[in-house]
Amino acid sequence: MQGRIATKPADFPSLLTAEEKPVVEIVNADGSAPIVLVCEHASNNIPLYFDNLGLSEAERQSHIAWDPGARTLAVALSRALDAPLVCSRISRLVFDCNRPANSPTAMPQKSEHTPVPGNLALSPAQTEARIEQVYQPFLYALGEVVARQRKLHKTPALITVHSFTPVFFGVERKVQIGLLHSRDATLARAMLEAADGQSDLRIELNQPYGPEDGVSHTLDVHGIKNGLPNVMIEVRNDMLGEPRSAAQIATTLEKLIQTALKRLKLTNGGVI
Repeated sequence: MQGRIATKPADFPSLLTAEEKPVVEIVNADGSAPIVLVCEHASNNIPLYFDNLGLSEAERQSHIAWDPGARTLAVALSRALDAPLVCSRISRLVFDCNRPANSPTAMPQKSEHTPVPGNLALSPAQTEARIEQVYQPFLYALGEVVARQRKLHKTPALITVHSFTPVFFGVERKVQIGLLHSRDATLARAMLEAADGQSDLRIELNQPYGPEDGVSHTLDVHGIKNGLPNVMIEVRNDMLGEPRSAAQIATTLEKLIQTALKRLKLTNGGVI
C-alpha cells in the first residue's frame, strides 16, 4: 500500500458508520479497456461524525465540497469505454484524495471564500484518522485496479475526471474543457490533437489548473510512477448540469479518448 501507514489505527476514532462504508466505489470493475478511470471528487458526502464540518447545506452542495457532475460524466465514460472507474465516496473537504497526505490542501481550512470550521486546529490524531480511514483505502483500491489492468494490458491509460466552477475568486473562466498533465503530456496532447475537427469546444492544456497548483497527485502516484499514459480531464460544471449537455460532453470525450488511444497504439483488447 502506498502512502503513510498509521502505527496504531485502533487508537483512532471510527469516522464512519457501517452504513457509510466503504469510502471507495468501484464501477465496472471487470471493464476490459486498457484504461483506468478515476473520480476523486465524486461525492459531497460528509460522514455524520464530522457534523457537516460546520458548513451550511448550500455550502455542502457547492463546488467546494465536490465536483458537480463529475461522477455522472465518469460513469458515462466507464460504460462507453468499458473501463473500470474508481470513485471516492467522501467529500474532498474531509480528505482530498487528489492530494498527498502531507499537503495543507488535503484537509483545507478554507475553500475559495468559505472557511471550513471542522478542519480548524486538527490534532495529529485527527489528521492520522482521516489518512488511515479515508485516504489510504482510496489509494489502495485504486492501486489494486491499476495493477489488474496492467496484468491485462502492458500500459493502460490513467484518466481522472473532474469538473470546475465557471467563476473562481471572481474570475470568469472561458475554457470549457481542460486536459491537464504533469511531466508526461503524451495523452493530453494526443487528445488535444484529436479535438481538431471533432469538437468546437474551447479545449486547452493545463487549464484552468496545472501541476503548479498541486492537482497532479493521482497522475503522479498511479500514472507517472508506473510509466502509464495519463491525463486529468476538467469540464466546466455549467456544461454538466443539464442531461442532454452532459451526454454530449461524454460523447465528445469518448471520441477524443478513443482517437488518442489509437494514435498511441492503445486500443480495446490491444497492448503496446
